[in-house]
Amino acid sequence: MNSPVAALLADAEDLHAEGVPDVVDGLLDAARQRSASDLHLVPTETGLEVSWRVDGVLQHVGQLPRRVAGNVVARLKVLAELLTYRTDVPQEGRIRSGDTTLDMRVSTFPTLFGEKTVVRLLRTSDRLTLVDELGLSQTIAERLRETLGRRSGVLLVTGPAGSGKTTTLYACLRELVGEGDQPLSLVSLEDPIESVVTGVAQSQINPAAGFDYATGLRSLMRQDPEVIMVGEIRDRETAETVLQASLTGHLVLTTFHAGSGTEAIGRLADMGIEPYLLRSGLIAILCQRLLRRLCSCNQPATPKTATPPHPDASLRTANGCTCCHGSGYLGRGVIAEWLDPAEPAIADGILQQLDSRSLHQVALSTGHADLATAARDAIDAGWTTSEEVVRVLGLRFSEPPAGPGPGDER
Repeated sequence: MNSPVAALLADAEDLHAEGVPDVVDGLLDAARQRSASDLHLVPTETGLEVSWRVDGVLQHVGQLPRRVAGNVVARLKVLAELLTYRTDVPQEGRIRSGDTTLDMRVSTFPTLFGEKTVVRLLRTSDRLTLVDELGLSQTIAERLRETLGRRSGVLLVTGPAGSGKTTTLYACLRELVGEGDQPLSLVSLEDPIESVVTGVAQSQINPAAGFDYATGLRSLMRQDPEVIMVGEIRDRETAETVLQASLTGHLVLTTFHAGSGTEAIGRLADMGIEPYLLRSGLIAILCQRLLRRLCSCNQPATPKTATPPHPDASLRTANGCTCCHGSGYLGRGVIAEWLDPAEPAIADGILQQLDSRSLHQVALSTGHADLATAARDAIDAGWTTSEEVVRVLGLRFSEPPAGPGPGDER
């Protein structure tokens, strides 16, 4: 357990209501220092379980007494300006900390033993990146910059939650803002706005007021945009509107939850999107994942620690030190695949409405480098391990790949 947190929770059994504000502040500060992306407070029959997510992995931190669980949640609700007397419905809010480099969002959800609370810590400074700073391979980075130079079509960034899709979109917007001397009309629809990008007219949707993605996108078409960023495709109406916008001379950047490029095409087809719209509207699909990087304390793998499929490769293995808190990993890196729907064989497969598995095989036959290939390259480069690939992708290279591509990160 992290020592500041251990000290904070050491006397948890003696904690009373008057000490709750200090404990909450201490937990938020510890999560910030640990570079956690989420702080979880889960009520159980015996107490309030405290965990946080670091580098994509949920780690148990400790437990608070059940008698103060309601006070801890109430304190967070006060900080987030939520209704403390409503414990029967989900609520969402934001903690105004005065720290411009950190945005803390609070989400509560009623459960059997009380309200589960998750605090998401968004570091805005981490998102001040350009395409070259994302860590993509040189080939994919060049293709991405080339695609951003076009003025029509849809660039689809796919992957599960927490795979860095939004960070990639913000990097694309910053790239476009700084492109040449000729200004562009850049607009966005987001939910929520996670980072302010100077030079982009950003809007946050409000479904309760009838301002959803599809409605906002139709209105934006009358705002003379050249590039539109849509936070996420969530339904058929938004997907159709996005693709139609791309066919009328707009470059659209958006995200979609899918495990691979071909799976994204298959899911859009399952939504009822016509094949001709997919074939004509999509100009590129970037699918990405985040893998934990080995800490500098890593060691060469031995025959006992090496994991297939690279018994002869120069592999490294996680070790553990105080710097990485004993995990053997520190930070994360990106792996990605780039799918070009204009590739003749892939375009024909889309028009023939091939299923995701078949379309994936067609793409591989054209030389497409999928996420499995990117994962192999990352292991061979020595910055991650096959164990991490199994954890994130559920993919063992010693076995033939199943399905259109690696599954979602959990």
